[in-house]
Amino acid sequence: MAELTNLLFREMTEIDINDVNKIEQKAHYHPWSETLIKEAIHHYRCWVLQQNQPIIGYGILKIVLNEAELLNIAITPDQQGNGFGKYLLAHLMQKAKKLGADECFLEVRESNLAAYRLYESFGFNEIGRRPNYYPAKQGYEDALIMGCLLID
Repeated sequence: MAELTNLLFREMTEIDINDVNKIEQKAHYHPWSETLIKEAIHHYRCWVLQQNQPIIGYGILKIVLNEAELLNIAITPDQQGNGFGKYLLAHLMQKAKKLGADECFLEVRESNLAAYRLYESFGFNEIGRRPNYYPAKQGYEDALIMGCLLID
Protein backbone atom coordinates (compact mmCIF):
# COMPACT_ATOMS: atom_id res chain seq x y z
CA MET A 1 0.00 0.00 0.00
CA ALA A 2 1.46 3.36 -1.04
CA GLU A 3 1.24 6.29 1.31
CA LEU A 4 -1.55 8.70 0.52
CA THR A 5 0.68 11.72 1.07
CA ASN A 6 1.56 14.72 -1.06
CA LEU A 7 -1.71 14.32 -2.94
CA LEU A 8 -3.36 17.15 -4.83
CA PHE A 9 -6.91 16.91 -6.16
CA ARG A 10 -7.65 19.71 -8.63
CA GLU A 11 -9.66 20.60 -11.71
CA MET A 12 -8.34 19.24 -14.98
CA THR A 13 -7.06 21.80 -17.51
CA GLU A 14 -6.04 21.65 -21.17
CA ILE A 15 -2.42 21.30 -20.04
CA ASP A 16 -3.31 17.94 -18.43
CA ILE A 17 -4.80 16.32 -21.53
CA ASN A 18 -1.61 14.59 -22.70
CA ASP A 19 -0.93 13.05 -19.26
CA VAL A 20 -4.57 12.05 -18.77
CA ASN A 21 -4.68 10.51 -22.25
CA LYS A 22 -1.57 8.42 -21.47
CA ILE A 23 -3.25 7.04 -18.35
CA GLU A 24 -6.50 6.46 -20.25
CA GLN A 25 -4.72 4.45 -22.95
CA LYS A 26 -2.94 2.26 -20.36
CA ALA A 27 -5.80 1.84 -17.89
CA HIS A 28 -8.73 0.88 -20.12
CA TYR A 29 -9.23 -1.94 -22.58
CA HIS A 30 -11.32 0.30 -24.86
CA PRO A 31 -10.06 3.83 -23.99
CA TRP A 32 -11.55 7.19 -24.76
CA SER A 33 -9.82 9.13 -27.52
CA GLU A 34 -7.79 12.23 -26.76
CA THR A 35 -10.52 14.21 -28.53
CA LEU A 36 -13.17 12.90 -26.11
CA ILE A 37 -11.00 13.89 -23.16
CA LYS A 38 -10.56 17.40 -24.60
CA GLU A 39 -14.32 17.71 -25.12
CA ALA A 40 -15.00 16.48 -21.59
CA ILE A 41 -13.13 19.44 -20.11
CA HIS A 42 -15.61 21.79 -21.82
CA HIS A 43 -18.82 19.84 -21.13
CA TYR A 44 -18.34 18.04 -17.81
CA ARG A 45 -16.61 18.41 -14.46
CA CYS A 46 -13.12 16.95 -14.64
CA TRP A 47 -10.44 16.53 -11.98
CA VAL A 48 -6.97 15.07 -11.71
CA LEU A 49 -5.15 13.48 -8.81
CA GLN A 50 -1.45 14.23 -8.47
CA GLN A 51 1.19 12.88 -6.15
CA ASN A 52 4.45 14.83 -6.01
CA GLN A 53 3.49 16.53 -9.31
CA PRO A 54 2.82 13.61 -11.72
CA ILE A 55 -0.83 12.96 -12.49
CA ILE A 56 -1.70 9.50 -11.23
CA GLY A 57 -5.43 9.55 -11.84
CA TYR A 58 -8.47 11.47 -13.00
CA GLY A 59 -12.24 11.47 -12.86
CA ILE A 60 -14.98 12.91 -15.05
CA LEU A 61 -18.46 13.67 -13.73
CA LYS A 62 -21.61 14.74 -15.52
CA ILE A 63 -23.98 16.70 -13.29
CA VAL A 64 -27.59 17.19 -14.38
CA LEU A 65 -29.94 18.77 -11.85
CA ASN A 66 -29.63 16.61 -8.72
CA GLU A 67 -27.98 13.61 -10.39
CA ALA A 68 -24.32 12.87 -11.01
CA GLU A 69 -22.96 10.31 -13.42
CA LEU A 70 -19.39 9.11 -13.12
CA LEU A 71 -18.39 8.97 -16.77
CA ASN A 72 -14.75 7.99 -16.38
CA ILE A 73 -12.28 7.31 -13.62
CA ALA A 74 -8.79 5.81 -13.73
CA ILE A 75 -5.60 5.44 -11.77
CA THR A 76 -2.40 4.81 -13.70
CA PRO A 77 -1.89 1.01 -13.76
CA ASP A 78 1.44 1.10 -11.89
CA GLN A 79 -0.35 2.77 -8.94
CA GLN A 80 -3.52 0.67 -8.90
CA GLY A 81 -4.17 -1.29 -5.73
CA ASN A 82 -2.55 1.34 -3.51
CA GLY A 83 -5.69 3.11 -2.29
CA PHE A 84 -5.57 5.99 -4.76
CA GLY A 85 -8.78 4.91 -6.50
CA LYS A 86 -10.63 4.96 -3.19
CA TYR A 87 -9.21 8.41 -2.41
CA LEU A 88 -10.15 9.73 -5.86
CA LEU A 89 -13.67 8.28 -5.78
CA ALA A 90 -14.29 9.81 -2.34
CA HIS A 91 -13.30 13.25 -3.65
CA LEU A 92 -15.44 12.88 -6.75
CA MET A 93 -18.48 11.94 -4.69
CA GLN A 94 -17.86 14.90 -2.35
CA LYS A 95 -17.65 17.23 -5.36
CA ALA A 96 -20.85 15.80 -6.82
CA LYS A 97 -22.65 16.43 -3.53
CA LYS A 98 -21.30 19.99 -3.31
CA LEU A 99 -22.50 20.58 -6.88
CA GLY A 100 -26.05 19.66 -5.84
CA ALA A 101 -26.27 15.97 -6.68
CA ASP A 102 -28.26 13.72 -4.36
CA GLU A 103 -27.42 10.50 -6.15
CA CYS A 104 -24.69 9.17 -8.41
CA PHE A 105 -24.77 6.60 -11.19
CA LEU A 106 -22.07 4.78 -13.15
CA GLU A 107 -21.46 1.86 -15.47
CA VAL A 108 -18.78 -0.75 -14.97
CA ARG A 109 -17.67 -3.72 -17.05
CA GLU A 110 -19.06 -6.96 -15.71
CA SER A 111 -15.51 -8.38 -15.67
CA ASN A 112 -14.03 -5.47 -13.67
CA LEU A 113 -14.42 -7.02 -10.22
CA ALA A 114 -11.92 -4.69 -8.52
CA ALA A 115 -13.86 -1.61 -9.64
CA TYR A 116 -17.19 -3.26 -8.79
CA ARG A 117 -16.00 -3.99 -5.25
CA LEU A 118 -14.67 -0.44 -4.86
CA TYR A 119 -18.02 1.02 -5.91
CA GLU A 120 -19.88 -1.36 -3.59
CA SER A 121 -17.70 -0.20 -0.69
CA PHE A 122 -18.97 3.34 -1.34
CA GLY A 123 -22.61 2.29 -1.20
CA PHE A 124 -23.25 1.72 -4.90
CA ASN A 125 -25.75 -1.03 -5.73
CA GLU A 126 -26.35 -2.74 -9.04
CA ILE A 127 -29.60 -1.37 -10.45
CA GLY A 128 -29.50 -2.55 -14.05
CA ARG A 129 -27.54 -4.06 -16.89
CA ARG A 130 -26.77 -3.10 -20.47
CA PRO A 131 -26.23 -6.35 -22.38
CA ASN A 132 -23.29 -6.50 -24.80
CA TYR A 133 -22.36 -2.87 -24.12
CA TYR A 134 -18.56 -2.91 -23.89
CA PRO A 135 -16.24 -4.22 -26.61
CA ALA A 136 -14.24 -7.16 -25.25
CA LYS A 137 -11.51 -9.48 -26.52
CA GLN A 138 -14.18 -12.02 -27.42
CA GLY A 139 -17.12 -9.95 -28.69
CA TYR A 140 -18.85 -7.81 -26.08
CA GLU A 141 -19.58 -7.83 -22.36
CA ASP A 142 -22.34 -6.39 -20.24
CA ALA A 143 -22.21 -3.05 -18.48
CA LEU A 144 -23.50 -3.13 -14.92
CA ILE A 145 -25.38 0.03 -13.96
CA MET A 146 -24.81 1.07 -10.36
CA GLY A 147 -26.23 3.88 -8.28
CA CYS A 148 -26.00 5.29 -4.78
CA LEU A 149 -27.35 8.10 -2.66
CA LEU A 150 -24.87 10.85 -1.83
CA ILE A 151 -24.94 11.45 1.89
CA ASP A 152 -23.39 14.41 3.71
